[in-house]
Amino acid sequence: MDAHSPENLYPYTVSRPIYSNPTFEEDNERQAREERTLRERLSLFPVIDWLSRYPIREWLPSDVISGVSTGLVCSLQGLAYALLVSVAPVYGLYSAFFPILTYFLLGTSRHISVGPFPVTCLMVGSVVLTLAPDDHFLLPGNGTGVNGTEADGIVVDVEAMEVFLPIQVVMGLLQVGFLVRYLSDPLVGGFTTAAAFHVLISQLKIVLSVPTNNHSGCFSILYTLIDVFTNIRQTNRADLVAGLLTIVIVMAVKEVNSKFRHKIPVPIPIEVIVTVVAAGISYATELESRYGASIVHSIPRGFAPAQPPNTELLWNILGSSFSTAVVGYAVAVSVAKVYAAKHDYTIDGNQELIAFGFSNVFCGCFSGFVASTALSRTAVQESTGGKSQVAGIISAVMVMIVILALGNLLEPLQKSVLAAIVIANLKGMFMQVTEVPTLWRQNRADCFIWLATCLASVVLGLDVGLLAGLVFEMGTVVVRTQFPACSTLGNIPGTNIYRNMKDYKNIAEVPGIKIFKCNAPIYFANIDYFKERLRVTVGFDSVRVFKKRNKALKKIHKLIKKGKLRATEVSLGVDNKGFESEQDSGRESGQVEDGDWPVPEVEVRVDWALELPVRVSVPKVQIHSLVLDFSAVSFLDVVAVKSLRLVDEGGQFFFFIAWPYYYYSILDYCHSYSIHPAQCNIDKFRLHDTNISPTPIMRLLQPSL
Repeated sequence: MDAHSPENLYPYTVSRPIYSNPTFEEDNERQAREERTLRERLSLFPVIDWLSRYPIREWLPSDVISGVSTGLVCSLQGLAYALLVSVAPVYGLYSAFFPILTYFLLGTSRHISVGPFPVTCLMVGSVVLTLAPDDHFLLPGNGTGVNGTEADGIVVDVEAMEVFLPIQVVMGLLQVGFLVRYLSDPLVGGFTTAAAFHVLISQLKIVLSVPTNNHSGCFSILYTLIDVFTNIRQTNRADLVAGLLTIVIVMAVKEVNSKFRHKIPVPIPIEVIVTVVAAGISYATELESRYGASIVHSIPRGFAPAQPPNTELLWNILGSSFSTAVVGYAVAVSVAKVYAAKHDYTIDGNQELIAFGFSNVFCGCFSGFVASTALSRTAVQESTGGKSQVAGIISAVMVMIVILALGNLLEPLQKSVLAAIVIANLKGMFMQVTEVPTLWRQNRADCFIWLATCLASVVLGLDVGLLAGLVFEMGTVVVRTQFPACSTLGNIPGTNIYRNMKDYKNIAEVPGIKIFKCNAPIYFANIDYFKERLRVTVGFDSVRVFKKRNKALKKIHKLIKKGKLRATEVSLGVDNKGFESEQDSGRESGQVEDGDWPVPEVEVRVDWALELPVRVSVPKVQIHSLVLDFSAVSFLDVVAVKSLRLVDEGGQFFFFIAWPYYYYSILDYCHSYSIHPAQCNIDKFRLHDTNISPTPIMRLLQPSL
């Protein structure tokens, strides 16, 4: 027997009952799904679960060491990031303390360090500068003096109200954490890189200690740079030297920590060392009085009393609050997932929304600003042996000690040192630029998303830039699905493997069969493109063929009635009984005029491959079967389904649709379109493995030979 005979190539057969939906439901009983309780859905206090199983002897020593180290870093980053929000440094300490308390009770990540994040701080700072610019608080009779007390009060109200809104809590209760998935990695990468540019420019003026106006919105970076270079001659040398030395030293030691992380048991807390040394030098040499250096000045002891924010600002900050909440949550969950995967546990995205939401509301009551996490600070907590959020509570205790007792020791510290610490911690964000060449090689659409988001955020500002990047991202999805990649598949001789005809030399089409593959969902926006590509592939327009055949049949009927033509029984070639009749199909589609219908009382079977006895040019149909490979099609909408019904107008060929993991047989297709099963001759078809797609296993229906 021939090795390549149909019996050997296509050995699989299918035999199953003929089902309609009602009969299938009768034979296969559905089972009721168990509804989770409210406690199971929300799990508001995960601490109850893990704290009861906390291994004190194994984890507590590591958590103590990690908490002390992380607490020192949190204190200094809180002081530094307060400059981004344009508030006094003490509010940065509040923001490094209060969110940890609520996250300890509500959070599901064991390793992230909750507190200020430079990107969200800058987003809040841009709102502060928009609603409380300096020119609103000029002293009477003085064109340059600012009423600092009044300005500080309004600024604190703005940033507290920005945080107080329970947007994340509402999103968590509504279980809509999935919305953050629309912020793809390229979009987040481009956005955070642009935010790093904004942070760099905002801190540059502090390192140089030059007077500038506060700018926000479109082209704010350009305006700030113009102010900096206009007043560059007023640079304070003491601040510049201190800032540059801090940047060099911090970045160099961080490189040492990274390179020798496996040999150093605890990373060198270089920010703490530099801050203590810089504060001591500033105090000993009296840099403020002798050289005019800009220092922190007052850090009041104790906590500010809790108070509700100014609700009059609600409608002015609602939009920016939403974008800040989404960005803060996206960054925090991304970092949490990294460490959860590393230490083999899971996090609950919706519970994280609730945790960060309550943390921000609680922090806002004490005039703090938005909380998220920072990769550098979380890396310190994890690398120093942190096992759980007990390390977070200990770090909060360290911040509290600074607030209650040690804050005044940092009053001589130069602001340029804090700004330099912020700049030194931006290296990781700037290094994301190296992803662009890789994205260009892997997927140019993702590369364009990265570049567009970054450019829009730099030019238009972070809020508008994020929205523009999201719109651009959605646009690329629409474009990629509106013009999907379509191909014609052919057979590798001697095998049952099918591949794109354009990719291989030794490949051939199956005679009389066209296999057409679409690599995207089919819906209203791309159905016209799909039909055009399919028409080019099969080589004819089925509607035009149908109309021409009806016209020829009409003339043949007239000749038969006049006795000028005698009908004889001839073979039709292929009689597709598995589809609607010509009359029903055309009337439903509305694309064939009533005058084109053949006379129903006279049945004529015509072999359209032969020469016709009438002068009508009927396009030749060179195939007897069409297979649509939908292994990459995730969904069809109503418009696409209706259009697929018109692909074989009048039944010019057999028509099959192949799906991943399951497939429509002729019977399934007929049932879907309300065709009686008796019209389907299922015995004519055999199932065989084609190995068309490398990922989903797929089967195609093929006429038996």
